[in-house]
Amino acid sequence: MTSEVRNIRTALESVGELWQPHRLASVNDYDVKVARLEGEFVWHTHPDTDELFLVVSGELTIQLRDRDVVLGPNDVFVVPRGVEHCPKADSEAHIVLFEPKGTVNTGDAPGDRTSPLRELD
Repeated sequence: MTSEVRNIRTALESVGELWQPHRLASVNDYDVKVARLEGEFVWHTHPDTDELFLVVSGELTIQLRDRDVVLGPNDVFVVPRGVEHCPKADSEAHIVLFEPKGTVNTGDAPGDRTSPLRELD
């Protein structure tokens, strides 16, 4: 990916499907991804990496086994590696994710929601 200016809102507008991460940019060995979310995802972990969530708009709840973390616009939360979590959004939320390249969205719980990383048009 070449260096270019990318606009987060414009990128999110081009994402057609829910729960489908799209690469916005890459930084060293990390991908910066955007996604539109609504409903509940799947419980999963990422055994080898932390996962950073940044909410652009809407509200996102990161369910953990011992508590819920509620994020609003401009809030950031890091799920530590190996911690089981399940994101959910009661209404549509737009997010940015920072993850190492190759991180699968469903972590250790492959299934119907597993999605290959997509490129923005």
